[in-house]
Amino acid sequence: MLKIAYDPIYAHPLPEGHRFPMLKYELIPGQLLHEGVITQENLFSPDELDDETILLTHDATYYRELTELTLSPKEQRRIGFPLTAKLVKRERRIAKGTIDGCKFARQYGIAFNVAGGTHHAGTNWGEGFCMLNDQAVAANWLLKNEPELSILIVDLDVHQGNGTAQIFEHDSRGFTFSMHGANNFPYRKERSDLDIPLEDGTTGDKFLSILSETLSKLIAQQKPDFIFYLSGVDVLATDKLGKLSLTLDECKERDHIVFQQCFKNNIPVQVSMGGGYSPNIKDIVDAHCNTFRLANELYF
Repeated sequence: MLKIAYDPIYAHPLPEGHRFPMLKYELIPGQLLHEGVITQENLFSPDELDDETILLTHDATYYRELTELTLSPKEQRRIGFPLTAKLVKRERRIAKGTIDGCKFARQYGIAFNVAGGTHHAGTNWGEGFCMLNDQAVAANWLLKNEPELSILIVDLDVHQGNGTAQIFEHDSRGFTFSMHGANNFPYRKERSDLDIPLEDGTTGDKFLSILSETLSKLIAQQKPDFIFYLSGVDVLATDKLGKLSLTLDECKERDHIVFQQCFKNNIPVQVSMGGGYSPNIKDIVDAHCNTFRLANELYF
């Protein structure tokens, strides 16, 4: 069964100027339910993640100041919006949804978080609308319970997964692979285990060719026991922040390449949705829904 973490708090309204991107968190499950791709049985609402698990990844002082809403104005500007208790609660639920997704992925092969992909959050900082790094937190939760596990994090959002790269910089059990816009945010990049920076205007043909060759080699070399996939749709040509040139069908083929590799190699995969900033909300929702549709067709 396709299991999907979703909670109404995911769509918690942000200050003016940030509300539009949040619409997708309501519209994605609504569209999938409307199409009959999923039923309410596929959706689950995560609890808030406990402090102990979060502190496997994030610095204690940073986390305390985050939860007490005492981060400095400069640190809040780096995150991109003023802190509120409800936003912190939202981040904790997203992280728990990704951990729960790991359990479901092991049971069913794949699982989703409608939100997540908060890959700009590092050990002791938040950035780019990210406060807690959901996939890094979930990876460290897996590693705490199974220290010998090998994990591959595949980040295909248009922005480099700088926080994830920093968190696993000195831990070889978590291999970080980021394929992203070379001239895009964050402008100060961290070092992933494998970075593939792409020039502005990179076509879908080139993107898909690089991904197909690289991912198959990585899986053969790393032999991961578990994969995290960040499936941001800001790679679309319509995206106002993306600078790449993928069509909707090419974005769908990107997801197919990842899922096919996971499926044929029998590697569980947890998927968080990441970014998407096309001016037309329909483009964002269609691209994200394609990711769910593909998984449902391939696995179920």
